[in-house]
Parts: sequence; C-alpha cells; structure tokens
Amino acid sequence: MGIIQKQGLKSSLFIMIGFIIGAFNLLVLFPLFFSKSDQGLVRAMIDIGATLSVFCTLGTLPVVYKFYPFYNQYLGSKKNELPFITLLINLIGFGFILIIGWQEKDFIIRKLGKSPNLAAYFNYVYPYTFFLLLFLWLESFAWGLRKGVISNYLKETLVRILTTVLILAFGFKFISLSTFITLFSGIYLIPLSILLITLVKTKEWTIKNFKISSVTSRLKGRMINFALFVFAGQFFNLLAKTNDTFLIFGLRGLSDTGIFAIATYVSVILEIPQRSLNAIAIPVLAESWKNKDMANIKHIYHKSVSNLLAIGLLLFGLIWLNIANLVEFLNWISNKQDGGYDALTKLIFILGLAKLIDLGTGVNSQIIATSNYWKFDFYTNLFYIILSLPLNYYLINNYGLEGLAFSNLVALSIYNSIRFGFLNKKFKLQPYTWRHGIFLISSISLMLLIHLLPNANNIVLNILIQSFTFGISFYALAYWINPAPEILNFFNDLIMNKIAGIFKRK
Repeated sequence: MGIIQKQGLKSSLFIMIGFIIGAFNLLVLFPLFFSKSDQGLVRAMIDIGATLSVFCTLGTLPVVYKFYPFYNQYLGSKKNELPFITLLINLIGFGFILIIGWQEKDFIIRKLGKSPNLAAYFNYVYPYTFFLLLFLWLESFAWGLRKGVISNYLKETLVRILTTVLILAFGFKFISLSTFITLFSGIYLIPLSILLITLVKTKEWTIKNFKISSVTSRLKGRMINFALFVFAGQFFNLLAKTNDTFLIFGLRGLSDTGIFAIATYVSVILEIPQRSLNAIAIPVLAESWKNKDMANIKHIYHKSVSNLLAIGLLLFGLIWLNIANLVEFLNWISNKQDGGYDALTKLIFILGLAKLIDLGTGVNSQIIATSNYWKFDFYTNLFYIILSLPLNYYLINNYGLEGLAFSNLVALSIYNSIRFGFLNKKFKLQPYTWRHGIFLISSISLMLLIHLLPNANNIVLNILIQSFTFGISFYALAYWINPAPEILNFFNDLIMNKIAGIFKRK
C-alpha cells in the first residue's frame, strides 16, 4: 500500500503507546484513586463531549476530507479560504450548543437524577467540547496534508499522558476532584496548540484568507449537500456508539458507567490499527476517486482487510486469554475482597467480538464516504442508529450491561454486512480470499487450545505464559498461512533484523 502501509504502521505504534498509557490510567490509576462513580463521571464527560463536538462541526469535517485536495490543486495554500469558512461554521455550531444548554439546563439536571455528580459538574462539558472541537477541525486539515501520524500521536498519546499527570496529582492530594474536573475539561488545549503550530510551519495551511474563491462559488452546492448527508451519517454513527453511555448513566447511574467504560476501553484496543489506517487512507482514497483509479481502491480495500484482520485477531486473542487476570487484578487494586468488576468478563468478550467483526470489513466506511455514493453512508448510519437505540434501551432494561454489549454486537454485524454487500454489488469490490477464512478458523482454534492451559497461581506469571504462548503460536500460524504479507514483513524487518544485527555486532 506504499504510503498507507508505512505511515499506517508507524501511526499504529504511536497509538499503541497511547493505548498502553490509557490502559494504565483506566485499569490501574483510576481504580486505585477514584471510586467507580467518579470513573463513570469522567467517562460520561468524554462521551458527551465527543458527541457534542462532532455535532458542532455541522458537516465541515467530511467537506475538508473530500474537497481539500481540489482547493490545494486549484488555489494553493495562500488563497485557500476553506480553513476560515470551516472555523466560522464550527464556532456557530458551538454557540448553538451553548444556547440550547442554557435554555434546557433544568431539563438536563432532571434527566440526570440517577447521576447527581454529573449534574453538578455538567457545565465543565462545554469547555471540553470546545477544545476538542477545535482539535478535530485542525485534525481534518492535518489528514489532508498527510500529517495524520502527528495528529494521532497528539490525540491518542499526549492526551493520555496529560491525563496521567492529572490523576497522579489527584491521587497524591495535590488537587481536589473539582480541580481535576476543571483541568480535565481543558485537556485538549495543549494538543490543539501543538497541532496549530505544526500546520502553520508546513506553509501549506493558513487561516488568513477570508475572500470567497471561485472554487467555493462553483462547488458550494455540492459541498453543502455533501456536508449535510455525510455529517448526519457520521453523527448518527457516533451517537450509536456513545448512546450506550447515555443510557447507562441515565438509567443505572455512574457506577455502572464506570464498569462499562473499562469494558469499552479494553475492547477499543482492537481499533488501534483501524484508527491509524483511517487517518492515512482517507486522503489517498479521495485522490483515487478523483482520478477514477479503481485498481488502487480495490488494492487498498483488500490490504486493509488483510492487515486489520490479522492484527485484530492477535489483539483479540491476547485480550480474551487475559480477561480473568484483569478482573482479578481490578478487584485486588480497588482494595476490596470483591471489587465488583466481575461483570467485565462477559462484557469484554462480547464487545471485543463486535470490534473484531468491524475490523474484518476493512476501510469500507472510508471507501463509501469518499465516493460519489457518499449518501449511502448517511443512509446506513441512519439505519444503524434506528436499529441500535431501541435495541440498546430494550436489552439494558431487561438484561443489564450484558444485554447492552449484545446489542452492540448485533447492530454492528448487521451494519457492516449491509455496507459490504453494497460495495460488492455496486463496484464489484470483494476483498476476501480463502486465506482469510483459513486464518480466521485457525486463529480461533488456537485461542481455544491455549485457553485450556492450566492457570498459574501468580497473575503476572499467568499473563506472561498465556500471552507469550499465544503470541509465538500466532506468529507461526501467520507465517504459514501468510494472510497479511505487509504485517509479517514489517515485523521481520523491525524485530528480527535488529536482533540479528545485535548478535552480529557481538
């Protein structure tokens, strides 16, 4: 995949570091210093802020993804007014949220009756939303300028480092919970400042041009139409992913929100390769559609499925084999004989399986969103939210958190099946081969086999034995079937050659 492969793998390493730091925060520091209710409060702030910030964009981000190449080609950076226009629209969107929040303040507080702490700190959601909004706005241009690696590092790694600092400051009594929430609400200020400086230094991006160009005059109709449909689709997609948090703290309280936040985060580890690949693939796919290069689109689709499925199976296996170890550790570190984290066992497995299915469909969403059939992205996301909202509500009321996890699995499976069928019928894009099927069955069999190994009495020893055994066996399996040559070659070049070099120098 050329630039996608190189930058995607590099970005995955940065994001992996961020996820390790995030895992340390969520699985060690938060349970050690915070109650489950306070953990749920932070999770609620994150999900509410993410949802509101995307709403505030009012469709400008997909416009940047799709049309920024045209602006750069015909205008260059100095005459490009797209940064100013999109910033103005984003600020209007945020102002709209502030007005609604002020007018409906009493209604919001009433609806948070089972989460009184969230009601008390709800105003801090607005600065968190504002700074995240500005970061997302800058990130859209960073992706277009092939700076996705930097933006991913700032969002996935630096933000988690800053979170670690705040948690430790609270844990060692340097700041109160109120101060922690205040500082956390502005946590994106530093990353967005760094990203702004990075874009300015490229000399390919500026916000100084306010004059409406001929490109905007000519494309404004298409851009507005595109923005409304894709924005609605993306917002519905995000709402489908975050409404479970809203339902939990609204129906069950912040303690269950904290439990589900841990399960969600562990399962989201599977998204590491997908997030980095999306940042690199979007501008390349947009360029390929512009040039009508279907061969390259087909190539990207196939490689994305192969690479994401291979990495996803590896991560899923490591997570599933260590769920019991994680639950035992959390119950211990929370300073209780029964810390109340046992529900994580089934939640993580079900949510992880849903993420694995999503990974196995590659960059289908990005291919559709950057094509001339981008309206289909809206329709499928609308279908997703129509399906998931009532399903979530019914299952959480009748089966609790486990029912909510099953809802995610069902909705995501149907959603991706529809998108796969569309790409296959409309463009004859079918990325799977017999190697994928054999590799999938063999990997599942390997997980089941290693799961039967006797457990050691020590948690750390148990993790090392199961993870090392699965990792080595999985590598041998991937080497034999070879479903993703790029991943295997990258691992061999990065690890094996360096090890050989060390022995050669000796």
